[in-house]
Amino acid sequence: MTGRRKRTLSSTERELWSKVVESVTPLGPRKPEEPQAGPPTIETPPPPGPPPPPGKMPKRAKTFPPPPAPKPQIPAPPPLAPLEPKLRRRISRGVIAVDARIDLHGLRQDEAHRRLGAFLAGAQASGFKVVLVITGKGRAGPAEGDLFGPERGVLRRSVPIWLSSPAARGLVVGFETAQIHHGGSGALYVRIRRGGVWR
Repeated sequence: MTGRRKRTLSSTERELWSKVVESVTPLGPRKPEEPQAGPPTIETPPPPGPPPPPGKMPKRAKTFPPPPAPKPQIPAPPPLAPLEPKLRRRISRGVIAVDARIDLHGLRQDEAHRRLGAFLAGAQASGFKVVLVITGKGRAGPAEGDLFGPERGVLRRSVPIWLSSPAARGLVVGFETAQIHHGGSGALYVRIRRGGVWR
């Protein structure tokens, strides 16, 4: 295929072209087109992943229960103290007398405990310092025709336990075995505390 030959303009065509060029006003530089704002794009969250296989549930964050509230501290009862030596000598010599006395021997334990509590509370309310509690010495075993049976001697063992208990510590400072003329091993000197209750 042969190439095409270039055609040259005639003189008439050149004159016409020059007139066309003179009649044309050149345009200024083109302004760049501003991008038109399109509708706002909404981001959609990615689709959820596949559910976990059965038996493999997702791990949850461990939650710990709040710590327990601290328990209120209960003050310990005051310790027991024996009678002061000077006070004991004065009582044993008869220089001073005991402020009051109660005789519990022959009573059942529940009655003896109730009467002892009332007696000590009354002694404290009256401002007494030392009282005498008579328990009785008891016997090794019940005698024939003994109405009190096995209760004999029980108070001699029980009364010191009651006086040593935290329930009585608000009323009792201390106690010890009485002198012979006050009943010996069958009686107790009990020192009364100022202020308190029998529980």
